[in-house]
This record gives sequence, structure tokens and C-alpha cells, in this order.
Amino acid sequence: MNRIRKGDDVVILTGKDKGKKGTVEKFVSDNKVIVQGLNLAKKHQKPNPSMGVPGGIEEKEMPIDLSNIGMFNPETKKADRIGFRTLEDGRKVRYFKSNNEVVDI
Repeated sequence: MNRIRKGDDVVILTGKDKGKKGTVEKFVSDNKVIVQGLNLAKKHQKPNPSMGVPGGIEEKEMPIDLSNIGMFNPETKKADRIGFRTLEDGRKVRYFKSNNEVVDI
């Protein structure tokens, strides 16, 4: 079970987009994710007429390491750490470490 999952709201903790909020779009590897609209890099694309690819400079979302992002806590309006807890009914859930509120319901 991962601490951060696809669709979670996260805050970037380090780098050029520090403090910006976004949503996890997909996992690239076990410890790298792509956050929607953040960590953009310019890529120079060579045209390929046979495949219908136009040339030019495009902005591309690049992967971010999981250590550089934190879950967004809506109560505190800040990034927060995530822990795991087992409920009375036997379910394993994630919770915010700062206020002990359960993330998954």
C-alpha cells in the first residue's frame, strides 16, 4: 500500500515549483510520479510528417520523486505526512500524522 496514490492532492516541497498544489496523474516508477500541470520542462520536438507530428517547442510534465512531495491536508491547508493505521473492523487506512484524521473512508 502506497502512502501517495493516483488522484491524491499533493504539494511540492522542493524545486522550482515549491509550494504549488496539484493532483497525481500517474506513477512512472515505484518512487516517481507525474503531477498534473507541475514540473514542466520545454522539449524541442523535431517534425515527423509521416507520423503527423508537428515540430516546435512543447512543454512536458516531468516526473518528481516521492520524497519531494507531500499530501495536501484540507484542514491545515498545508502539506502533511502520511501514516498507516488498522481500524477496529480490520481495514488498513491512511491518516494524516499532524491531526490523526483518516484520509481514506
